[in-house]
Amino acid sequence: MHSTDIAHARTPEPATGDRRRWFALAIVMTAAFMDLVDVTIVNIAVPSIQRDEGATFSQIQWITAGYALAFAAGLVTGGRLGDIHGRKRVFLVGIGGFTVASALCGLAVNPEMLVASRILQGAMAALMVPQVLSIVHATFPAHERGKVFGLFGAIVGLGAVSGPLLGALLTEGNLFGLEWRPIFLINLPVGVAALVLGSRFITESKAPRALKLDLPGVALVTLALLMLLYPLTRGRELGWPVWGYVSMAGALVVFAALVAYERAKGARDGSPLIELSLFRVKSFAAGIAVQTVFGVGLGVFFLVWTLYMQIGLGWSALRAGLTGVPFSVAVSVAAGMSVQQLVPRFGRKVLQAGALVMAAGVLIYLAEAERYGLGITSWQMALPLVVMGAGMGLIVAPLTDAVLSEVPREHAGSASGLINTVQQMGHALGLGLVSVVFFGVIDERLAPAEVGPAFVDGFTHALGWVAAVLGAIFLLMFALPKRPAQHVEGAADAEEAPAAGEKEPELVP
Repeated sequence: MHSTDIAHARTPEPATGDRRRWFALAIVMTAAFMDLVDVTIVNIAVPSIQRDEGATFSQIQWITAGYALAFAAGLVTGGRLGDIHGRKRVFLVGIGGFTVASALCGLAVNPEMLVASRILQGAMAALMVPQVLSIVHATFPAHERGKVFGLFGAIVGLGAVSGPLLGALLTEGNLFGLEWRPIFLINLPVGVAALVLGSRFITESKAPRALKLDLPGVALVTLALLMLLYPLTRGRELGWPVWGYVSMAGALVVFAALVAYERAKGARDGSPLIELSLFRVKSFAAGIAVQTVFGVGLGVFFLVWTLYMQIGLGWSALRAGLTGVPFSVAVSVAAGMSVQQLVPRFGRKVLQAGALVMAAGVLIYLAEAERYGLGITSWQMALPLVVMGAGMGLIVAPLTDAVLSEVPREHAGSASGLINTVQQMGHALGLGLVSVVFFGVIDERLAPAEVGPAFVDGFTHALGWVAAVLGAIFLLMFALPKRPAQHVEGAADAEEAPAAGEKEPELVP
């Protein structure tokens, strides 16, 4: 769940009187909703795509991981492009491209075309999504932003709940005999409407000082991620060749080269892609580690869970989608309580409790999956899913604030861009690891009668890994500040209004 961004950075105060800002808000919220739904909608349709297209398991992973990887690699760049060329312009390019990529996904004639179109879709989302909160900042005065961010939280919750259900209904409905394709084609009318209305109602805004795009930084980030993720995803299928291990080790060398290059670039012209000084802030460095590891856990769980229910247990997409409703509702309820009531009173302990509660839910699920095997029912899954959802809600909502609380204000934009990026990188890494922790324990050639039990075994094995990841997150959270700074909308803006003639910090979501 990206984009729980920045109530921290400021742009010059917009006027209150302009009615058009509410239309602009509706348009950018629609785009954010499209992106959120698109991440969750595909998981439910994966078994249907596999049957229909004859996709291999590694292609299935790439349909989800390709999107996450392109999105992760492009997020910081997308934010920077908006600052340089104008947020409205980059947003419209992103939403136009996202709509075209959705059409290509829906019309894909083979798994290869679908994977390529998903990668394009992720790249376009990386242009579109970072502009959403920048546009909110440029369009709404401080005293209205609290209301707007509350609305944004509700949209995030709605996207999480409706994605799997919408995916299930569209897949099961088999509209016009198109099988899974409507899950992508539904974006077309929404995208076209957002493009037309956005060009009319969104106000253009740019960063107050000229910035340059760090192209070598972009290239190094992308190369390092590909060198790490490609062998992970294809390794099992190819029999773990030596070049795979060489590539993964080489990725660490490329990451080291990236750090050295960014340090030199920061010293030379002050516009690196990644602001390395942020990592000297202990709470930020720990928070980035938490976000990455959390992304890995979620990436593993959601794909494996879908395959377990639909291929292992033989459930329909609709039944799988409905089974997930208690989880989504629990996330939304716990997230609201966490930010409004619990974190202001108990601070970091709420996040740590979230990690332990979520781990407990995973362990209950593991016990039930082993006990009931292929006979497990949706209502038996409800308890572990509600416990897991509650734990996740306690973490996701306040985590960004906790990570940013000790970051210098002028770097808040750059920092929140990094948070979103590493969460997506973690997600892509988790999807890559599915081939190790799930498919790694499933035999290649199974008789039909063996598929169910093998997938149940694979699922329980993967759940053990997810529980271990949550334990690691609990320990990492000790480095977060005990009392994350709570940003009170409007108050900080009034307190810290820049002196006359002072430059406003730029906003790089």
